[in-house]
Amino acid sequence: MSFVSLAFFIFFPLVLLSQLVIPGTRGRHVALLVASYVFYGWWDWRFCGLMLLLTAVAYLAGLGLERRPRSRGILAAGVAVPLAVLFAFKYLNFFLTSFRAAFGLAQAGALNIILPVGISFYTFQSLSYTIDVYRGKLPASHDPVKFALYISFFPQLVAGPIVKASEFLPQLDEARRPTADRVFRGLTEFFFGLFKKAVLADNIAVFADAVFGAVGAYSSGAVALAVLGYAMQIYFDFSGYSDMAMGAARCLGYDLPVNFNLPYLSRNVSEFWKRWHISLSSWLLQYLYIPLGGNRKGRARTYVNLMLTMALGGLWHGADWSFVLWGVGHGLALCAHKAWSARFPARRGPWRDGAATLLTALFAALMWVPFRAESLGHALAIYRRLFVWGEGAWALPAWTLAGLACMLLFTGWRALRHARTGAALDGSAPALRRGSFLGTLGLTLLAGFALVLMYTGENPFIYFQF
Repeated sequence: MSFVSLAFFIFFPLVLLSQLVIPGTRGRHVALLVASYVFYGWWDWRFCGLMLLLTAVAYLAGLGLERRPRSRGILAAGVAVPLAVLFAFKYLNFFLTSFRAAFGLAQAGALNIILPVGISFYTFQSLSYTIDVYRGKLPASHDPVKFALYISFFPQLVAGPIVKASEFLPQLDEARRPTADRVFRGLTEFFFGLFKKAVLADNIAVFADAVFGAVGAYSSGAVALAVLGYAMQIYFDFSGYSDMAMGAARCLGYDLPVNFNLPYLSRNVSEFWKRWHISLSSWLLQYLYIPLGGNRKGRARTYVNLMLTMALGGLWHGADWSFVLWGVGHGLALCAHKAWSARFPARRGPWRDGAATLLTALFAALMWVPFRAESLGHALAIYRRLFVWGEGAWALPAWTLAGLACMLLFTGWRALRHARTGAALDGSAPALRRGSFLGTLGLTLLAGFALVLMYTGENPFIYFQF
């Protein structure tokens, strides 16, 4: 089930009603768990069994580690099973094809494996739980309902944010339920995200998809605008989903971590990764980069760890060498920034900050090319079209320009608002006060514009494929 569907607009009020009328905390948890499996099974009910399997493995591993702390065997089983499932469904075809190509073997037909929606997200959540219990940072959960709800909680199930058990399980120990303030703020976040996804991202996609689908037919200028358009599309699409997930969870009484914080205002690529897909960056830092040695084993080892982390982060997004190229590109940029920062201390100023922000945003936009491309060859064709001038068709990117205008206006408003208050800049949805005339008007207009102007074609969330 998608947030941008009629089914969800019927489903969610019923779930919200259940949380209002069911008196006991246990009953509300069971209702949410059932709703989460209905939400996930809407695509294909067979995948519910897969999610249940990973839930059972992590739950039993946690109990085993409680009885036998620091048991490497239990840890290995709790980590190996989810990774094996993820590999089989997501990477088996990729590695078989790459192996055959590397050794010149005949290419057999691809295996008919359907990728379960959101498998990477709930796999990472189960892994983080098992590892945290092993490290002694988290007590094992003894309640199968609460734990199953942590893995399957539907607002963030299929595209994040990736929620750690330490962030969510304690909320289930409290008697949380919807309140008027939470519902108002949650709806504000939800419709703000819906506007970003269905009005901005999906309409930009009409232009970007046309150009990326026939690069050779378009002029270099049109391709450049499509590259910039896709940078905005993926931001509005994914941050819009995160806003909607946060809003839906808040309506139900729960809090999810912020996943985006105006990443295109970053002054360098290191800052970009502290603002973009924050939950994934945090996961890779805690469960991959630091265990590899982080920056504790010398400069050369630090660069190797950065490259390996970002390459695997790219592969997490998709089973194709173009995703590896995207990760390696960001890894090289992170290494370059670390080396530069060690040699030349940062100097601040409006012009320096502005130039650094512009260069970082352009780099991020160019690196989205292999992420969006269908293959390495397709990515190289786009780059050639960008940097070797070519004539061709020109398409007026109306929604690219509209999206850029909206992004700049919203970003400027947020920056000025926080400059006046002195608060830290936060890229989440605007805060509207419940009960005030402007707050009520703002929420009404936001919902109205989102529903009236939304793109009505079939355009699933980009991160559903991961």
